[in-house]
Amino acid sequence: MKMEKEFQQTKNELLDYKFALDASSIVAITNARGVITYVNDQFCQISKYSREELLGQDHRIINSGYHSKEFFKGMWRTIGSGEVWKDEICNRAKDGTHYWVDTTIVPFLNEKGKPYQYVAIRYEITERKRVEQELQKMMTRIIDVQEEERKRLSRNLHDGIGQNLYSHLITINRLLSELDHPLLHQMQREAAELIEEIREISWELRPSVLDDLGLVPAIRSYLTRYSDHYNIDVYFDCVLHKRLDITIELTIYRIIQEALTNIRKYAGVTEAMVTVREMDDVVRVMIEDQGKGFDLHLRAMSPGVGLFSMDERARSVGGTLTINTVPEKGTKIILEVPIKVSGTM
Repeated sequence: MKMEKEFQQTKNELLDYKFALDASSIVAITNARGVITYVNDQFCQISKYSREELLGQDHRIINSGYHSKEFFKGMWRTIGSGEVWKDEICNRAKDGTHYWVDTTIVPFLNEKGKPYQYVAIRYEITERKRVEQELQKMMTRIIDVQEEERKRLSRNLHDGIGQNLYSHLITINRLLSELDHPLLHQMQREAAELIEEIREISWELRPSVLDDLGLVPAIRSYLTRYSDHYNIDVYFDCVLHKRLDITIELTIYRIIQEALTNIRKYAGVTEAMVTVREMDDVVRVMIEDQGKGFDLHLRAMSPGVGLFSMDERARSVGGTLTINTVPEKGTKIILEVPIKVSGTM
């Protein structure tokens, strides 16, 4: 009698859990082959398919085509090995509209440790994704405007103030050839120093070699100046066969620039490495040092402007930025960007 009561209590609790889950989530259950055996009302409501249309099908019925085959292969590898899988998925409803869901798939294992069914619990995040995409477009536009303004200022400094100062230096040199006076020598030094400062500022704003010759010459030129100024040797290894879209070249250049600035300020090293590799349809960039490193979890709670800027620049061109670091064991920054070709190098 007691066992019967406990069984009934457990059964009631399970029914309550199911009710709570159905009320708050989009739920589907499939067998080991991925065939749908159960969907709740929320699944039918968001997919716009009836329960009868869904049962016996697999999830290809709501495949939007947004994700790659590799994406779903990775999902099946994870759940097929008995592990829980989590990610965000874009699905397509019966009427052709797309919707996003935050998805958790839990494998149920038999006595041999093999999955015999999968429970997928989803929450709709379509509005959140829409807002994220709008923010991303806005951030991309801000970066584009910023770069255009930097380019304009760089040209004006170089072609305007820089050229005027150079003309003054020529005049001072002509005066010196006729009159040797300490004040003229001082004016000569100061004019030369101002010209060099203008060049440095113009270069920092937007190196003309990036627009004129492309990414690789721009990186080489920057690394030479960087090493000369800060006594940090940077080993550069590059396999890139073509010019890329200027927005991608700018992104790669700026992220390398920011990463090396961080190395100079915080790593405490005399050597660093920059690697650029063209790999099928992506370009992978790695910036490494064997310096002080940092605690990534602590930094994540309060990211600096530099790390935030690098991440936003990567996102603006559809790329990803990964940071691997351990205190006292160095830092590796990995940028992967989809390739958009813009002619040849």
